[in-house]
Amino acid sequence: MPVPGITVEIIMKEHDELELELVAGEGGLSNRIYNSEINRPGLSLTGFFDFFANDRIQVFGKGERAYLQSLNELELQKIADQFFEFPLNCIVYTHGNTPSEPFVKHCKEKNIPLFIAKISTHKFITLISQILDRALAPRTVRHGVLIEVFGIGILLTGRSGVGKSETALELIERGHRLVADDMVEIRRLSESYLIGSCSDLLRHHMEIRGMGIINIKDIFGVGSVRDHKIIELIINLKEWDDDMEFDRTGLDNLTEEILGLPIPFIELPVRPGRNIPILVETAAMNQRLKKMGKHSAQEFNQKLTQYIKQNQIETNPIKNS
Repeated sequence: MPVPGITVEIIMKEHDELELELVAGEGGLSNRIYNSEINRPGLSLTGFFDFFANDRIQVFGKGERAYLQSLNELELQKIADQFFEFPLNCIVYTHGNTPSEPFVKHCKEKNIPLFIAKISTHKFITLISQILDRALAPRTVRHGVLIEVFGIGILLTGRSGVGKSETALELIERGHRLVADDMVEIRRLSESYLIGSCSDLLRHHMEIRGMGIINIKDIFGVGSVRDHKIIELIINLKEWDDDMEFDRTGLDNLTEEILGLPIPFIELPVRPGRNIPILVETAAMNQRLKKMGKHSAQEFNQKLTQYIKQNQIETNPIKNS
């Protein structure tokens, strides 16, 4: 799913913590930001525009403002003219500092939003980086149910009607928490983990065949749901087939790739009589052990190998003497 960027207007209106005041360039509030990195244009203000990152939010801190104040009127105008030859999405002056007049004039003429942020440069960059990282993260949508079991985010997948929602409902009744049902929105927020969540429209709701749509939060309480969760395990529910090969040892560390990240993967065969919720709980606890460096299948395999070696020594004393 392509990320369409985020408009300057959304940043201004939905994030009061940035304490932004619009000074000029109201006509450019629809400008979109596609880069989550921030640029402090100190070097560019000296006239060096090679590698100028004009596609980023331009942040003017105390240093940039002090340098501009040190210039005479002609020098300041020259730098402003050069600076605004590049397409810009928006400019922010931090510490409540007043922008230079040539910058205000250019922003008005070219509809480039110019803001004053009352907070410090460090705080602004920290906050805006977090906002942009979330908004511009690579994302996709998967059909399934995302549920938190013993602290592990588990994505239940499988064909329609295999029992994903019923399994999740039983787990919720056991005290675990629902994140998303049916359509799971997944974002890659770093190089090491994925965050799963639900759309605002479907949040806290679940479809149970024969019953329809139910509100999990209203039925089981606020402790039965959460808004997002890191995905640490994928369990694919598959109808039992005697001709299929399923993992019998757990030695194969299977993974499924989502947004370029490999996620541990288990395929559970489903048939009448199998208690799938208990199996999911066990898989979650086993995944917790793996995170702590304890791999049950590998440990058993090592013990078995050691037992076989020891048994060979004992049954062949002459050969091994």
